[in-house]
This record gives sequence, C-alpha cells and structure tokens, in this order.
Amino acid sequence: MATRPGSTLWRTQNFLRRTTPIERLISRSGLNPSDVVYDIGAGAGVLTALLARRVGRVIAIEKDEALVRQLRRRFADRPNVTVRHADFMEYRLPRAPYKVVANPPFDITAAVVTKLTSAATPPDDVLLVLQTEAADRYCGRPRETLASLLLAPFFEATIVHRFRSEDFVPIPGVDVVMLRLRKRGPPLVVGHQHRQLYRDFVVAGFTAWRPSIGGAFARRLGSRVTHRLLAAVELDPDRRPSDVPFAMWLRLFETFSHLPSAILGRVAGAEARLSRQQRRLEKRHRTRVPRDDLIAPLRRQPHEIADAFDDALTREYAGERSRPWVVSRTHELADRHLAAVR
Repeated sequence: MATRPGSTLWRTQNFLRRTTPIERLISRSGLNPSDVVYDIGAGAGVLTALLARRVGRVIAIEKDEALVRQLRRRFADRPNVTVRHADFMEYRLPRAPYKVVANPPFDITAAVVTKLTSAATPPDDVLLVLQTEAADRYCGRPRETLASLLLAPFFEATIVHRFRSEDFVPIPGVDVVMLRLRKRGPPLVVGHQHRQLYRDFVVAGFTAWRPSIGGAFARRLGSRVTHRLLAAVELDPDRRPSDVPFAMWLRLFETFSHLPSAILGRVAGAEARLSRQQRRLEKRHRTRVPRDDLIAPLRRQPHEIADAFDDALTREYAGERSRPWVVSRTHELADRHLAAVR
C-alpha cells in the first residue's frame, strides 16, 4: 500500500521479507493453474510473484501510483499478471469465481474482510496476513464475537500459519498469522432473505448491551417469546451472548426462523441500524489520522491509562468491540486522567 507523504496506512503495513513460509503455504493451499487470484495491496509484488508461478491469473491491486509503475515494470513479461491501479475498498469485485491472497495493512483488515465476505459473489478461498487478535475474533476464539458469528455460516475460519516477527519489515509489534476463510458449500444459512434474517437476529442478540442472552432478546422479542425460544433449545438465559457457541446460535436461529412473521419483524433492520450508528461516529483511524496522533496525548499521562486506551483501539480494530464501546471507554479513561492529575 501507499508509503508516500500524506498516507498513513504504512503505520500498520508490514511487508514480507522472508518468502519461504508463504511459498509453503501457497503450495499447500490447493491453488491451481485454473484459479484467478487477487493480491490486495500488492506493494512490491512479493506475493504477486509467488502466485504468478502457480495460478492461471493474478490481479494485483495497488493504490500507490509509484508502486503501480514498479509492479508493471516487474511483471511486464508475465502475461498472467494484471496490475490494477485502484483503491481496493472502491474496487468492483468480479462475478466469476476467484480467490484472494493478501497482506493488507492491519488498519483495514476488518473493512477488507467485510467487503470480501459480503460481496454478491464472495471469493471461494481467502488467505490473509493479519494480527493474531483479529484472526482469533474471526475464528471465535476464545469465545464468540459478533464478527465470528456473522461469518461462520458462510465461511470456515482457521489459522493456518503463525509467522515469526523477522518474517516482516518493519518488525511488527504484534503477533501475526495467516487466516484462511474457506467459503462453505452449501452455506449453513441458505437464501438471501434467510441470510439477512440471521444477521439481524445475531446483531439484535449480541449488541443489546445486556449482560445475558435472555436479557438481550427479551428487549427485542418480549419476555414470553424469549423464554419459549431459549427453552426450545435448552439454552440458559443467563449465559452471555459471547459464551454461546456458534452451533447453539445456529439452532437458536433455526427455531426462531419458524416463528410468525410479526415476531421475525422485531429484529428486522438490526444490522442496518448498527451500520448507520457506526457511520455517524467519527472514525479517525479510518480517515487515516495517524494512530500515534490518537495515542500521543495519553502517552504523556499515567502509563496504565495510555495502555488501556491503546488496548481499546486494538480491540476495535480486531472486531471485538464496536466504536460506541470505544467512545464510551475513551470518556471513562479521560475522566480517570483528570482525577489522576488533580
């Protein structure tokens, strides 16, 4: 991705220095000469070169104009490599089958995963280099997250490799893994309308700001309906939503989906409302305000407060927490700082 002045994605971009681990991963991934593979944020073309030797066609997408020129010179004699000068977040994904192998900046991991997995034609297979914490959230480890539950019916998420810090330059300050997202065939929730109902159902139960799944759904469905719903699958209403495994969420949704349409409508639009709420909030890291600029004022304050703020941002980047929670946490930390310096 871009490294020129004015761009700050480089703050979380770690370029591959050692290709041996990636070569082994690609060789074991099942990629073949009939595949079309997208390399998102191709940079200097390390992944592009490895992929070009194995698959039928590589589409290298890069936003930085200078890097695009370098990529085009480097692969001028490789007819199976196409270099596209584009911002991936604005790029139109294909309708034909394709796969993705990429090492995107950590700051845009969640946006990249969302774009790929919610596309009209999602990729058949995805290999992404990302932070261990983010990968764990998509895998639902050690407990389920909203991200893992929204993903699980449609993709199988697994960590297939753990990198060493010296595999990258600059050396990352976090543990890095390769996450694989394999599209399920068929999905565990079938049909566009059913799929959206599932997503609204999970969002309604996971973001109600209630400590228990019983309390979360009672707010939306009413106490009587919630009691019958949870009793039908023998689920303890006092369990936290994150402590309910995906398989139980799936059973819960299957039971819910057979209820009268008037009850189904009580969760309709939950995901869209959450998205609108998040868009209204200022997302400074998404608009490329340097992460250091967000943290620097607190770095001059007591270390435990700065570390807690840093952790709040990291948990949002990883998909564990939403921006409303981070805003609330920031206010709390600011109050603690004021109390500490008085």
